[in-house]
This record gives sequence, C-alpha cells and structure tokens, in this order.
Amino acid sequence: MIAYLNGILQQKTEDECIIDVNGVGYRVEISTQTLETLPEKGGKLKLLIYHHITDNDQRLFGFASNKEKNLFERLITVKGIGPKLGLTTLSGMPAPALMEAIVTQDIKTLSTISGIGKKTAERMVLELKDKLFDESQPSVVSGSIETRSKREEAVSALEALGFSKKQASQAVNQISGKKPKATVSEIVKEALTTLK
Repeated sequence: MIAYLNGILQQKTEDECIIDVNGVGYRVEISTQTLETLPEKGGKLKLLIYHHITDNDQRLFGFASNKEKNLFERLITVKGIGPKLGLTTLSGMPAPALMEAIVTQDIKTLSTISGIGKKTAERMVLELKDKLFDESQPSVVSGSIETRSKREEAVSALEALGFSKKQASQAVNQISGKKPKATVSEIVKEALTTLK
C-alpha cells in the first residue's frame, strides 16, 4: 500500500495530477481543495495517498492534509459513497464546512453537493455523526455524560476529525469558558469555525 508520494509535479488538471517519483509517474486523483495547494508544474510536492484496490482496478487518491484524508476515509464508509463520490464531496465544500454540516446535521447544505441527494445526505449524517463521536472512544456516543465531561467528548470528536489533542483542547476550553451551557454539538461546531 502506498502511504504518500514525494516527488515532482509533472502535470495537473481539475481532478488529477501526475507526480514523478524517481522516474515513475503516478496518476493521482485529487479534490479541488488539494488542487489549490499544488505547486506549479516542475515543483516539489508531497501528497498523502489513499490506495484503492479492487479486483480489476487500482486508483490513487491524493490529499494535501491529514484532515482531508481522514474525512475522505470516513466518507467512503457511508453506504452509496465510493471513492469517486467521496472526492466529489470534498470538492463540493471545504473540509471544515463539510465537517460542520455533518456534525450539525445540515442535510440541506450537504444536498447542494453534486452527486449527493437528500437520501445520501441523511445517510451521511446518520452514519458519520456517530463515527465522529465514536472513532477514538467507543463510550462517547453512548450517552454516558456522567463519566465523561462535555469537554472530553468535544475534544475526542475533534481528534477523530484529524485535529491534534492540543489544538482541540485549546479550542474546546476557550469555547466552554465563554459558553458553559453549550452542548457537545455546539462546542464542536464552534471549534470547527476557529480551527480551520
């Protein structure tokens, strides 16, 4: 499995690029978010890779940041969303806005993304909302607030979205200090707007 590619950008289009790594050209499919971070042709770059293998095909999907790759890997676990639609979804809106829409169950906004209908948006929220809160600590969604504080839940959720514990803790502590009665969802939503 390929974890990342570090090389020279040979070519780029709206949805893919070719990276020369020691004389071997790798065709990598990318989102518009990653496209915006690419250097000019001939420039050095490093992309994190999701290596998708099926019985009759191998495809490489590239990401400029861990956050985007983490989100992509969660998106493709949703029934009906394959790697191509996952990439289209990431191209549809910036990763922080997409995470915010999922966490706040904003079906209307998610449905505006090309290829995502109302049913898929609902399934995305249903399946991913749990994963975002469940990924690092299985007990987080089970409602055991008495054993875990809102702060811990919010930090765990943000860590599952790819932020460092330090970043997440700072943002959550700041928001909790200003709004002590905010719910976990509200804390995470506000933190996502500050942690871009």
